[in-house]
Amino acid sequence: MFVDNFDINRIITALQIETGIQVNPENSLIIFDEIQEAEGAITSLKYFCENAPQYHIIAAGSLLGVAIHKHTSFPVGKVEFLNLYPLTYAEFLLALDQQPLLTLLKSKDWTLIKGFKEKYIQILRQYYYIGGMPEVVLSYRIQNDFKEVRVIQKRILTAYEHDFSKHAPSEIVPRVRMLWNSIPSQLAKENKKFIYGAVKPGSRAKEYELALGWLVDCGLVHKVCRVSKPGIPLKAYEDYNAFKLFIADVGLMGTMGDIDVRTLLEGNRIFEEFKGALTEQYVLQQLTTIPDLAI
Repeated sequence: MFVDNFDINRIITALQIETGIQVNPENSLIIFDEIQEAEGAITSLKYFCENAPQYHIIAAGSLLGVAIHKHTSFPVGKVEFLNLYPLTYAEFLLALDQQPLLTLLKSKDWTLIKGFKEKYIQILRQYYYIGGMPEVVLSYRIQNDFKEVRVIQKRILTAYEHDFSKHAPSEIVPRVRMLWNSIPSQLAKENKKFIYGAVKPGSRAKEYELALGWLVDCGLVHKVCRVSKPGIPLKAYEDYNAFKLFIADVGLMGTMGDIDVRTLLEGNRIFEEFKGALTEQYVLQQLTTIPDLAI
């Protein structure tokens, strides 16, 4: 419906025939899901905005596909963006029907909060394992099954791997995979920064610049640079040669490290080192959801 032209009446007619639903601008919400999969759909948003602003439209899609979509004219200035992140710890509490604990936490009554310290820690350990991916959290809420949680997490990681081959330039796909898979081990070590030689012996930054840029641009990886001093603005003091890489979700991080649920929930001295990596990942994940601190 987006191939021949962008006549809005024509598109609306096609939508009504396909769905069997009458589209009324006053009470209909049109959702283009996986918008990058339909050629011309992204460009059509410009014509909706300019010629038919009475329609309400949400477009959802993988940043992998949208950001790197070839031969597509993006409607700059016609789209309002909303970045979706994995659930935070606070949202995780809500998902598990722990509203009283969240309310108490927001009250900052630290004396009373300390009285429920063990409860908060127990749920935090669960969050470290489950993470904040919506499908994973929903599965745990309904089934309370950690094995099913891990099955879904592995399926998500497999989907990411497939996206590497689908969207990334073929010449950098092997390096994208190597960078991606090295992140958990790099965080678990005492390294103060990301070391390319740990990805592959003898590797240099120049060899992985494109692969790293691709992962960052697609939102799969957060690159956090060290600063030379804590001045304002921090951007002015960034050291681009010293940085750490984090992925989107702490639960997926644990899955990549193949951490056993019992090890995490019950505690294990052997686990101490990697727990630090998960904690760094956890802090990063909470900070990215704060608008003024978005990384």
